[in-house]
Amino acid sequence: MIKNYIITAWRNLIKNKFYSAINIIGLTVGLTVGLLILLWINDELSFDRFHINADNIYKVEAQMGTGTTTQILSDVSAPVSVFALKEIPGVKDAVRMVSNEDYALFSYGEKKIVPRDNTIFYTDPSIFKVFDFKLLKGNRNNPFPNVRSIIVTQKIAKRLFGDSDPIGKVLKADNHDNYMISGVAADMPENSTIKFDMLFSIEIEKRQYDSRGYWKAMGANWGDYFASTYMLLRPGVSPAAVVNLLTKIHNRDMPASDADKVKFLAQPLTHLHLYNSDGSPSGMQTVRIFFIVALFILFIACINYVNLSTARAILRSKEVSIRKIIGAGKTHLFIQFVIETILFFAIALALAFVLITLLMPVYNNLSGKNLHFNLFDTSLWRVAGIAIFSTLIGSSIYPALLLSSFKPVSALRGKISLGTGNSTFRKSLIITQFIFSIGLIICTLIINNQLKYIRNKELGYDKSYVFDFIMRDMQKNYEVIRSQLLNHKGILGIASGSDNIISIANSTSETQWDGKDPSTSFIIHPTYIDKYFIPFFKLKFVAGANFMGTKSDSAHFILNETAVRQAGIINPIGKRFTLNKQRGIIIGVVRDFHFASLKQKIEPAVFGFSALQPEMFVRTTGRDAQKAVDAVQKVFKEYNPGFMMDYSFMDNDYNSMYKTDQQSGILFKWFAGIAILISCLGLYGLATYTAQEKVKEIGIRKVLGASIANITRMLSKDFLMLVAIAIIIATPIAWFAMNNWLQDFAYRITIQWWVFAWAAVIALLIAIFTISFQFIKAAMANPVKSLKND
Repeated sequence: MIKNYIITAWRNLIKNKFYSAINIIGLTVGLTVGLLILLWINDELSFDRFHINADNIYKVEAQMGTGTTTQILSDVSAPVSVFALKEIPGVKDAVRMVSNEDYALFSYGEKKIVPRDNTIFYTDPSIFKVFDFKLLKGNRNNPFPNVRSIIVTQKIAKRLFGDSDPIGKVLKADNHDNYMISGVAADMPENSTIKFDMLFSIEIEKRQYDSRGYWKAMGANWGDYFASTYMLLRPGVSPAAVVNLLTKIHNRDMPASDADKVKFLAQPLTHLHLYNSDGSPSGMQTVRIFFIVALFILFIACINYVNLSTARAILRSKEVSIRKIIGAGKTHLFIQFVIETILFFAIALALAFVLITLLMPVYNNLSGKNLHFNLFDTSLWRVAGIAIFSTLIGSSIYPALLLSSFKPVSALRGKISLGTGNSTFRKSLIITQFIFSIGLIICTLIINNQLKYIRNKELGYDKSYVFDFIMRDMQKNYEVIRSQLLNHKGILGIASGSDNIISIANSTSETQWDGKDPSTSFIIHPTYIDKYFIPFFKLKFVAGANFMGTKSDSAHFILNETAVRQAGIINPIGKRFTLNKQRGIIIGVVRDFHFASLKQKIEPAVFGFSALQPEMFVRTTGRDAQKAVDAVQKVFKEYNPGFMMDYSFMDNDYNSMYKTDQQSGILFKWFAGIAILISCLGLYGLATYTAQEKVKEIGIRKVLGASIANITRMLSKDFLMLVAIAIIIATPIAWFAMNNWLQDFAYRITIQWWVFAWAAVIALLIAIFTISFQFIKAAMANPVKSLKND
């Protein structure tokens, strides 16, 4: 019986090649794109969940400041983990990771490597107890046998030692410090928020405290926030209760007047990738939007199939009636039509799998992922199984019920009618298709406008054609080198500083000023610069003047407008200001500038003076950029033999801050285009069917004198009316979704009315183009041929 059903379904598929092709193409494209999006979503949601205790691991963060000055710092002071383990029973273990900026080059014999930025850390030996990073070689319980031990990843080991065993080999760091490899860790999974290339014992960092400084030991340094700290809690322990206890311990031990303005927070490890520190969704909002898009596209594909199947139901009424007369029951017919759908679906699914395999490299490039498509991967079927099954059910049930419900006698007499209910249902499906498609067009336009706004926004400084790098031993002869390089025709300016102006990460609450309210806690971002820095980046003064480069400048400060405003300093020039125990006076105020992502509001910033800073900034011309880089590299090698100059252009650094948003924008363009393509396939199929169904009516109208334009207008108006209704419904829905998405940006566009008008025009033009060909062809047909049988 099943074999007969399949043979019949296949014959019907072959018999109606045009409609079969439209159905298969629509389902194939819908399944391909829907599954690709779901694979992306699955990857995003999988971040950090490979750790066995992921649900009990929390990152400790610090909320500082009051009112409008409130900030959340992702790193906390080093004693936090010490006291958590010592005084809070609910904490099973803890680990700190401190960025190691002491070394830039590692060598073994003639082989040298420069690890990526932010991938070298000092850490506690508990790292392999808290996390489930695989240690391929070495002792998980004692990864650092001594203070000169180092753990490298498999990739680093391969580059330095090939296939030989790296354990016991000695690496030279910056040509002067030796470290013995005590372990090899597996390369970090793609879905890990925490990534490292090398790990050093945190004992090295501890020994940098000599007991003579302000902070006697690292375990007592409550004032510096530099350690990424993770706690493994015992099952059932409340993270809120733990951080509340930590806050009390901090307030007890921190020797500062504003210690009680610090509050610790616990962010789940599984939230690090998709949520902001305050718990608000960031990437998670994009995941939700993409999930809705995947459902939309799969639903549009289902609608196409249902629409074409039900529209052609009358043409199959006699077939169904004859089957009933010779004994086929309603159940048998229902099964027949479900199997027909399954056959369509099986072909479409097979084609979709082929397309996904072919498109995966391109998709990975667009999305910035490294996804793999493996039919034998159980996780793939966990993601795809529900989507495939739901799409199949949605495509098969209604057409099968409709086609199996005909009354044989009426059908054979030619008196069958599907009724207004079925017609209304089909129209509703067309409207739904275009609601989704138009909504995606609107979202794409708004996302592109926001990304364009980010690229073109006035930042308050000039970053064009500027590259930066760490000087190392060039720093000692900075002024001489600067004068030498400025003679190169491709170099327009040079300055130095302690941090990149695009992203100033340092922050402190150690501030005092004249008239400070004792109850105020104030977070400010400090950067130390030379006298050339401010004119180099073309920062504007609203009051005061720049550093002169003299010794007295070590006691001078320059603040931004936000710092002055939030501190409540009136007439700031000449007022006293203290930063990290360094007393001085305010000599200038610069106009606010964006030193972080545009998703954040401008925060207080302060410039201090120091003639010798580690980072050099070089401005060149677009035409001579490479010549300038070559000239600087030559000088760099003279002062740093054996080292490689790791430089980057600030325009690229700035764009990389919004890489995820840009990738989302590109994907949205493709998704919108594909949704429209699928919708148009269905619209084209229905237009073709309508033209065939009304062929005699068209012939009569032509005989009575109707023009081609009149007939085309008559056939088109109903379809265009449906698209117009979809535009009206899609507009407020898309506005609401995009207005929520824009809330992630502190600086954002205002959604303009023309976006919706432009989307409406695009949708109408596409619909007109899709249906006009078939309707014009029908209107131009010879009426004699269409009427000869009547």
